[in-house]
Amino acid sequence: MTTPDDHALLRRAIALAAKARAAGNPPFGSLLAGPDGTVLAEEHNTTLTDKDITAHPELKLARWAARELDTSTAARTTMYTSCQPCGMCEAVIQQAGLRRVVFALSNEQLLDIRPGSGRPPVPQDGPALFDEVRVVVEPYYR
Repeated sequence: MTTPDDHALLRRAIALAAKARAAGNPPFGSLLAGPDGTVLAEEHNTTLTDKDITAHPELKLARWAARELDTSTAARTTMYTSCQPCGMCEAVIQQAGLRRVVFALSNEQLLDIRPGSGRPPVPQDGPALFDEVRVVVEPYYR
């Protein structure tokens, strides 16, 4: 459940999305707030101007948090974002250990608004060679 304080911070994320659009990028913006609601960092989408398809604001903020915040502080932060994070960003947010994400527009709502990418899905085959890869991966997690 969102609060009036959440709504104020979401409005800032929406303003960052407008900033991205004004700069010629897709209209997405995000910020990271500490436990007391203080804005710690903010970003907007720069995928076109940076020529970097991964320059989503959520990803940039999660990377910043993982680099700049200790795990205890990260675990008490909230990301406010104009649109629900994509799968790539969601994975990085989880890895960064952030506590919560509050978004204005869901991915389902976004798909209703925007046209498709026109790109076909990329086929994936696997899993394969489980025993061989397990020898490399499993010791890391023990």
